[in-house]
Amino acid sequence: MENGMTVTENSSSSLIFMGTGCSSAVPNAMCLIQPSNPPCSVCSQSLSIPPDQNPNYRGNTSLLIDYCQVDGEHSYILIDVGKTFREAVLRWFTFHKIPRVDSIILTHEHADAVLGLDDIRAVQPFSPTNDITPTPIYLTQHSLDSVAVKFPYLVQKKLKEGQEIRRVSQLEWKIIESDHEKPFVASGMQFFPLPVMHGEDYVSLGFLFGKKCKVAYISDVSRFIPSTEAVISNSGGGQLDLLILDTLYKNGSHNTHFCFPQTLDAVKRICPKRALLIGMTHEFDHHNDNTYLTEWSRREGIPVQLAHDGLRIPVDI
Repeated sequence: MENGMTVTENSSSSLIFMGTGCSSAVPNAMCLIQPSNPPCSVCSQSLSIPPDQNPNYRGNTSLLIDYCQVDGEHSYILIDVGKTFREAVLRWFTFHKIPRVDSIILTHEHADAVLGLDDIRAVQPFSPTNDITPTPIYLTQHSLDSVAVKFPYLVQKKLKEGQEIRRVSQLEWKIIESDHEKPFVASGMQFFPLPVMHGEDYVSLGFLFGKKCKVAYISDVSRFIPSTEAVISNSGGGQLDLLILDTLYKNGSHNTHFCFPQTLDAVKRICPKRALLIGMTHEFDHHNDNTYLTEWSRREGIPVQLAHDGLRIPVDI
């Protein structure tokens, strides 16, 4: 039992939460360098409780899919590589014995989704001359255009005359479309893009995947596009087995993210078999708020809990 949800012990595939926090991550640095009186209880825990024992310690949102294919071989598919990617590797790749990354999928090109791209080289075979097979990375053309500005040395491979070879991440860029009717395959698994509004001037992607177990991962959303909600709702495309959904603040609303009230409203509309929440700020206390969600789940008939970094859920996908 993880987060109040039954999992299949003999399943070979699994979902591992590399990060479940907001862009600035948790603890909030200001709570530590300019502590309030009394101090923030969630952030002050980070000074005394090791991260692997503290579900309130949260890196940038990221999900690793450990996909066991029909031949028994495992593929490791990573969604997003944000600012805390290297820390997640040190904490959770080692803990869960993840040996590599086979492919990467990006939801969008904001800092909390892409600024770990330089550190991909840390999980690739060593070659001082970059003579290795590149890791495929799936993203929209808009995201690639932005990444090319942030990391020109990762996108533009041709050396200028006299330019020295430097060891960098080796990536093979694969363009996808923001259209749920145009799926793509990464490391043997089919993904359907789920465009959502991330602020009214920006489209981010979630992803729908899994044949035996339908999972939707939506990390950055302020409003559902009707066609996307129809695809993942119980009344539209069929009931999800698991919905993983954004929730930034405990109360009120935000221009670019769901907050707790909007998240729970969306869960009720979509009506998955179960849901896990991600993207939380330091306003959320894992244990206290999961106690509240246990009661909410009992009342509404949909099991919902906050996820936490390092959470591994066996699934039959």
